Amino acid sequence: MASSWLEARRQCLRLLKTRGFLLLKLSAAVLAVLLFCEFLIYYLVIFRCSWPELKTPEDAGTPGAPKAPEPVLRAMFLADTHLLGAIRGHWLDKLRREWQMERAFQTALWLLQPEVVFILGDIFDEGKWSSPEAWADDVGRFWKVFRHPPHVQLRAVAGNHDIGFHYQMDTYRIKRFEKVFNPERLFSWKGINFVMINSVALEGDGCDICSRAEAELLEISHWLNCSREEHRPRGCGDRQWLSASAPILLQHFPLYRKNDANCSGEDAAPLNEKYTPFKERYDVLSWEVSRKLLWWLRPRLILSGHTHSACEVQHRAGTLEVSVPSFSWRNRNNPSFIMGSITPMDYALAKCYLPCEDMVLTTYCVAAGCLMLIMLIPTRLVSAPFHFGQRVLRKFKTM
Repeated sequence: MASSWLEARRQCLRLLKTRGFLLLKLSAAVLAVLLFCEFLIYYLVIFRCSWPELKTPEDAGTPGAPKAPEPVLRAMFLADTHLLGAIRGHWLDKLRREWQMERAFQTALWLLQPEVVFILGDIFDEGKWSSPEAWADDVGRFWKVFRHPPHVQLRAVAGNHDIGFHYQMDTYRIKRFEKVFNPERLFSWKGINFVMINSVALEGDGCDICSRAEAELLEISHWLNCSREEHRPRGCGDRQWLSASAPILLQHFPLYRKNDANCSGEDAAPLNEKYTPFKERYDVLSWEVSRKLLWWLRPRLILSGHTHSACEVQHRAGTLEVSVPSFSWRNRNNPSFIMGSITPMDYALAKCYLPCEDMVLTTYCVAAGCLMLIMLIPTRLVSAPFHFGQRVLRKFKTM
């Protein structure tokens, strides 16, 4: 009796030990999958991105002799983050999307070391109707997700979800947005001029907010034109001259285009949306306002958001407009951002893709299937067919 009892106890201990090791292995596998899908995958994907290189200009007087290199500004451009608010945002959706954007942004900051980050509107999803308390909560979450070191500047333009469409926006919402983000319309750094436009206010109907927005742009246009002159002409006043560099326009709404039919690439609009006509003053700026901006500011490059899809459009005089896709999984499966190496006279752009949401979900599903299989192997559900297969193979070998 005693020996039988001791043998049963040993078997019980061996079983507990085996199950303990199995549980430990499963826990380690789960942690490894979580670590890969929630941390490492961002480093593996963004590590492949690199800053575009500018062509080195040659000195006109001495053929083959390179000029002194101009200072290059490294800028990141992203759009349509759509941080969910208190009304439409489910807590799980908030957690998932904001974690994705936080990991992507922080990883990009660490690996790529940009000097300035521009967000092209629709930072928040419910800014157009959020209460003061909800707005404060959204802003706090924004700075947590997009925190950055002091030497990196972050600039933003307003989108329709931040202050409302033309019929919703008012001075209170605009001032609330500008209190969080620098209201400066003309931003110059390293001799590069950026004009940051409140495109929601460019309705062209003569409303007070629209009139003030157009007056600001006319003043900036005058200042830029004065800076392009070699000698200070009359009427330019005593304001500090800017670089003679043509500006880069940053705005939320794209300039007028009929649709996205000519857009291409894996992050362009899907085929069933490409040929849908855009509505002026809703999907894009009106034709009249678009002509005004090109005439007043004479930009060399335009970057916009709003459509959540990528597109490149050549406007009058060869001015390139780049529509930046959404940065969030909530709006597309393959988000991305634009990297720009910019000097006063030249620029080069490159796109950096983030991890695809379906790739992460597939990894989780495959890992879950493998873990279930590992758990079932010690049971008869899996072991019986396995042993039957082994016996069939042995008989086949002996024949």
